[in-house]
Amino acid sequence: MNIAQLPVVVVGCGVAGLATALAAAPRPVLLIGRQAVGQDCASALAQGGIAAAIGAGDSPAEHARDTLTAGAGHNHPDAVRYLVDHAVVAVRWLQTLGVEFDCDGEGLSLGREGGHHLHRILHAGGDASGAALVAALHRAARRAAHIQWQPACEVDGLLLRGERVAGVRVGDRDGQKNVLECSEVVLATGGIGALFAATTNPIGADGNGLALAMAAGAPAQDLEFMQFHPTALAVASCGALPLITEALRGAGAVLYDDSGARVMAGRHPLADLAPRDLVARQVWQVLQAGGHAWLDATTVPGDWQRRFPTVDAICKRHGIDPRTQRIPVTPAAHFHMGGIAVDFDGRTAIRGLYAVGEAACNGVHGANRLASNSLLEGLVFGRRLGRLLADVRLGACRSGSHWLVERGQSATESTLAQLRALSWQALGPVRDGATMQQALVHIDSDAALRTSWQGELVTRMLEAALRRRRNLGAHYRLDTAKQKAAQPIPLRLL
Repeated sequence: MNIAQLPVVVVGCGVAGLATALAAAPRPVLLIGRQAVGQDCASALAQGGIAAAIGAGDSPAEHARDTLTAGAGHNHPDAVRYLVDHAVVAVRWLQTLGVEFDCDGEGLSLGREGGHHLHRILHAGGDASGAALVAALHRAARRAAHIQWQPACEVDGLLLRGERVAGVRVGDRDGQKNVLECSEVVLATGGIGALFAATTNPIGADGNGLALAMAAGAPAQDLEFMQFHPTALAVASCGALPLITEALRGAGAVLYDDSGARVMAGRHPLADLAPRDLVARQVWQVLQAGGHAWLDATTVPGDWQRRFPTVDAICKRHGIDPRTQRIPVTPAAHFHMGGIAVDFDGRTAIRGLYAVGEAACNGVHGANRLASNSLLEGLVFGRRLGRLLADVRLGACRSGSHWLVERGQSATESTLAQLRALSWQALGPVRDGATMQQALVHIDSDAALRTSWQGELVTRMLEAALRRRRNLGAHYRLDTAKQKAAQPIPLRLL
């Protein structure tokens, strides 16, 4: 079969995967997801919106400045420039797909979140923005003649021929495995939050695509940088913790401890709207001291059913009226700034293998992601990668031997529970070298942990965190906190 007749396989049905698949037209695309669209991706759970310099007095340069500051200067400036320069274009594209962004009397309603000096966050359906975006992209993908949908299955192997990708192995719910040939593979499999005991991520955000790419020999980058959202609802849960959107703090909500003192008072010029890594560490320290952290949103004005319907419903399901009662909160694993090392076009070190969205790391987020840049990243770089794939001109038939690279053995549920607790303890918002070393020894001494791909991934994260001895962004080591923290790279204004 000629290569040009084979499809591009896109693994992942969140914003990044759907944007890539749509932009790849007219190339045939096979879209693969573990679950039905929206049921197993962090995109659909996103309560934050999309950051874009669309308001009066704002500019891409200001958006870039906030992105670089939040990322502790560890960002790649060219990636940041591309992101902010294409933000408004991405918003307009979504509007053509039917996304109705919230408006006020003056036009588009712009909110503010942590790390932003200006109001530049667009929402759709209040705090249900992620679901609105995924629904619109899903409708467009269902209508697209070039996209074929594979029944729900899991990709657990890559077929290689020569020095490039030639296919994927998938397993369905009945345990049947099949190899599907393709021309290229795009991993848009999301993050790794589900490997932590406390997380806002769905169960599928377990680093499966990252583990598969590393098994095939693709380098990873910045694995130590995990962002913790400061305000997940502090309730007992056997799955993801409900997220309490940062937009509430942008609307005036304030964090308090048990004594009624403001958690962020005197900690940062932006106080409760400081970058997430700072706020998460302060909340963490309150909890570690044996207290509770509370988000007081009782003074937030406006129509909650319009502005914050998701938070309102979540809180009331747990017996809390957020308009009259303070909300108990905790930090939770939220977004991985690291991932499969890629260039701006999503290329990995393996020919024919690409990655995009949270599974990838092109340096745009640096050491700490700026709020509401994640959906934007998936859209902007997904569309860029899709256009690249649409223009690829492939050669003649493939020849030569081929082999299958497997992701590896999966951990059992009991082993996973142990690993999640270990990750939370050793790789949480505040870390120390001794605890991380103990975690490595524990994994290595337990055959069930050591031989699972999840255990291997957490091992790689621990090793990366141990190598980075100085604090930077979301990576904060208590054992080096008394030393002079790493100074952020001077901002290179765009």
